Amino acid sequence: MNPILVDAHQDIAWNYFNNGRDFLQSAWLKRRREVVDPIFVQRYGRCMSGLPEMILGRVAVVCGAIFVSPVWTKMYPDEKILYETPEEAYRQGIRQLEYYERLADESQRIRLIRTQRDLDAVLATWSEDAGLADHRLGIIMLMEGADPILEPEQIEEWYERGLRVVGPAWTATRYSGGTRAPGPLTDLGRALLDAMAGLSMVLDLAHMAPEAAREALDRYQGPLFASHANPLRFRPDRPDRNLSDDLIRGIAERDGAVGIMPYNLFLVKDWRLGDRRDAAGMDTVIAAIDHVCQVTGSARHVGIGSDFDGSFGSESVPVGFETVADLWEIGPALAARGYDPDDIAAILGGNMLRVLRAGLPEK
Repeated sequence: MNPILVDAHQDIAWNYFNNGRDFLQSAWLKRRREVVDPIFVQRYGRCMSGLPEMILGRVAVVCGAIFVSPVWTKMYPDEKILYETPEEAYRQGIRQLEYYERLADESQRIRLIRTQRDLDAVLATWSEDAGLADHRLGIIMLMEGADPILEPEQIEEWYERGLRVVGPAWTATRYSGGTRAPGPLTDLGRALLDAMAGLSMVLDLAHMAPEAAREALDRYQGPLFASHANPLRFRPDRPDRNLSDDLIRGIAERDGAVGIMPYNLFLVKDWRLGDRRDAAGMDTVIAAIDHVCQVTGSARHVGIGSDFDGSFGSESVPVGFETVADLWEIGPALAARGYDPDDIAAILGGNMLRVLRAGLPEK
């Protein structure tokens, strides 16, 4: 199979419901429409993701997030995807799940991946003898912040609907401490991990508070990764969001992977939203990838998790990334740093595929 790219985290459904961005449309088309509303662009950024750019950038598989945030985190008056109660979180989560189902129904270029058979069918469309018109995008549904799961036992309902990856935290949830809300796993969180393990789901450590993440590494025996998280070395003031070398090594010991985010806020010390984007470039992203390789001793435990379009846009990412299609340029940049073709293929997609496949039933 020709090299392909796996993006372990995109906020596709949230971007549709909060920002009105149709994933089937080009990012550039959406940008042209949105430029007439400078307040919107200031808040949510210049659009980076759309199906056409995914295909052009050889993104074969993406983890499409189901994400809702608690009302107390509201940043803008027009923010819509918020909840006060678990029941509200559940309803909004199901609505996003149904959006992914609708995308697959409306476009023959998209297939939801629920099984290894689905995954293999998508990858076959990227074989050496396949042309551009043959390529398909596979979406694996991932939940970011587990509050839409009403109770641990309800994970079976979500699994039946196609959910295969769960991150217990965003900020703190009923299940786990999280970003800007330190704390361990709760008793509900421990029960959720036990229920997930019974289904061999993928555990996502991204956004979990360090105390909770360490406990999860010790407790959870199923496949795991950090879908979108950068090394703490690059942003030492954000231990609630970036990963310490100790946590990175723990993920590697479980044969997991870390998805590097091309986002200046978690790559550049003291950078703030609104600062110049040229504080970082492709070299910054490669340095973050290389750091994980150095800490773990190989190129087996790092990949890409872009977090596009997660309430930021191209003005907040390293120079050289305008849309998701530009993620592909990470490959040539790694080659220029001396990485061999097998390691490059693993970083672009193979490492994440290994973890995700382990969380899929055979058929």
